[in-house]
Amino acid sequence: MKTTKKLVKADFEALSEFRYQLRRFLRFSESAAEAEGLTPLQYLLLLHIKGFPGRESATVGELAERLQSQHHGVVALVSRCESAGLVLRSPGEVDRRQVLVSLTALGESKLRQLAELHRAELESLSRVFKVATISEFNDRN
Repeated sequence: MKTTKKLVKADFEALSEFRYQLRRFLRFSESAAEAEGLTPLQYLLLLHIKGFPGRESATVGELAERLQSQHHGVVALVSRCESAGLVLRSPGEVDRRQVLVSLTALGESKLRQLAELHRAELESLSRVFKVATISEFNDRN
């Protein structure tokens, strides 16, 4: 059985501050996306396509995992983004039943503008968030 240290006031303050800063960042992200004419989910979709490890595209299933959404919901989101000229769909190279989603030039442009804003915002929160270590921290737990 894992023994845990008793929570003290400072632990609650640290958790509260983390959640506050996280919510501030998310609110910033939502507002920035909307100012660029995108919904927050559209921005996240573009980000997860461009940020998918090792490729410039991702399958709908991979995007559903990244977005923590249902497959059919991501299909609808991709359809809306495709209609807006932000993404393209193509059949998978190995498994033609899979659908690969990639960015168009417009999607790439909008994502780059937003990513620059987000990077600056994250730098302002560097005492709270250490982005490079998030995956490392999660892998230890």
